Amino acid sequence: MSLQERKNKKSVQSDEEKAEIDQFLKNAFDCCMMCNGFYGGSFGQPVCSTCHLFLFSGDINNEDGEAEVFVEKADSDDSGTEEPGAEDDFYTQPELGVKTVRAIVSHKADKLAERLTCLTVARDRGNVPEGLIDSLPPEVLLVVFKHLDDISLWTAGNVCRRWRQILDGETSEEEWKHFIQLRWPLFMPQYKVKCWKIIYTNLLNSSPCRYCLESMMLQSTPPIEENSWRHRRLRSELKTLKMDPPEGIQATPLDRHCCHWQASITGPHGSPYEGGIFLLYLQIPQSYPMRPPKVRFITKIFHPNISRHGDVGLDSIHHNWSLALTISKVLISIQSLLTDPFINVCMEPTIGRVNSSQRSEFDRIARRWTWKYAMHDFMMPCLVDLKGV
Repeated sequence: MSLQERKNKKSVQSDEEKAEIDQFLKNAFDCCMMCNGFYGGSFGQPVCSTCHLFLFSGDINNEDGEAEVFVEKADSDDSGTEEPGAEDDFYTQPELGVKTVRAIVSHKADKLAERLTCLTVARDRGNVPEGLIDSLPPEVLLVVFKHLDDISLWTAGNVCRRWRQILDGETSEEEWKHFIQLRWPLFMPQYKVKCWKIIYTNLLNSSPCRYCLESMMLQSTPPIEENSWRHRRLRSELKTLKMDPPEGIQATPLDRHCCHWQASITGPHGSPYEGGIFLLYLQIPQSYPMRPPKVRFITKIFHPNISRHGDVGLDSIHHNWSLALTISKVLISIQSLLTDPFINVCMEPTIGRVNSSQRSEFDRIARRWTWKYAMHDFMMPCLVDLKGV
């Protein structure tokens, strides 16, 4: 290979890396990181709903990707060798001269039902009839909004100005504060909050995956024996975390059976993550401590060993799990990973290459991400340009 060809190849690789880094700097992703848009749009999320359903199990007792897809059919005493009956034969011709008459029933057109159907069926933006969103009366919208959760309410408020005005009139600041306390119990602002909805918006936009944020609240809990080894072990770990927590680490269970936890890690001193508070979601399986917990970041972070979906590339919570490890030790390992990333095997290879070849650029981007997504406790809402110097 000539010198010019090597330069051209290096230039192409550099352009590809720059394009991938630019994708990270966007507020929304163009397509799913798994199927690249094959199964449909991801609506700005790193993983589309189809890939998320199959690759990231909602069952705390299943590893990611282990969810059962096929269901065994019941035995119908058919060996498969018998000839089908005439009534079941595909090639059996219908009797001639027999006509099937279908009664025609006239339905009264319901314009309101049609409008609701048009809004609930997914379609391209270009195919939505003009004026459909503004045609629903506010009384109907208020009834619909009462059945929505907090994320759906926030999303509905971004559909149009009219919906936002209706929701702002019906949803008080105390309600937005309550939503924050339910979803992010470890969020503790160090300043007087003037608008809780803005804080909620920033926290929601700081989450790498809203599907995971939603599953954290659904909290599917299997039947667990109260006097099990798991229960005694978790009770002891929780007591230790409350009485003598590691520096910069907090964790609290979200349900009675301690199946779902939320944890926070303070960015290590001297790293580009210094000053940031990163929230994590932990799922503790029924077989704990025989099997490791599932750990994901619910705060965006620019790191080679943490995927854009929030998954952590740490051997101790995947292949090298040990009974000697605890939730506290796992969080300490993740905190140390922020200081010393392992770039030989990365969850995000592009970020790993930037870390090894352009360390100053990596530190700049990581620091910007920390300011924008992980410092809501200390910094009042402000605009942080990720592409700035």
